[in-house]
Amino acid sequence: MMKKIFILVFLSSILFSCNIFKCKKNDSVSKLDGIWELNYITGPKIAFDGLYPNKKPTINFDTKENKVFGNNSCNSFTGKLVVTGNKIDFTQPMAVTKMMCLDGQGEQVFMKTLQKVTSYDITDDGKTLNFISGDIAMMRFTKK
Repeated sequence: MMKKIFILVFLSSILFSCNIFKCKKNDSVSKLDGIWELNYITGPKIAFDGLYPNKKPTINFDTKENKVFGNNSCNSFTGKLVVTGNKIDFTQPMAVTKMMCLDGQGEQVFMKTLQKVTSYDITDDGKTLNFISGDIAMMRFTKK
């Protein structure tokens, strides 16, 4: 009888700890939720304000619906959110509107850089979102 109780308690503690871990994982992913505005992008020789003179790109996350959407400084985009822990994948096809943009290369730079991102990190008490490729910071956003 004592052995059965021990096994029951042991299995319950494993299930309970798995649920706690799962909650923490979901909780960290849920920190992505909301609107983020781009304030840094790597790569182009053009100054940030030259790339985005009129409107900075934004990205919005809905982790409950597994959706990502936003504006790349001219056109809107939307797609499936693919995130596991701190790994994030923007290589899935996204729907993008086709308005004519007169701001130059900013839109293309944003979309191409997004596809290179492999992970993310949220810092500054949830106010800064960094998109990373390997160990290189590719993009930085501020919570709106």
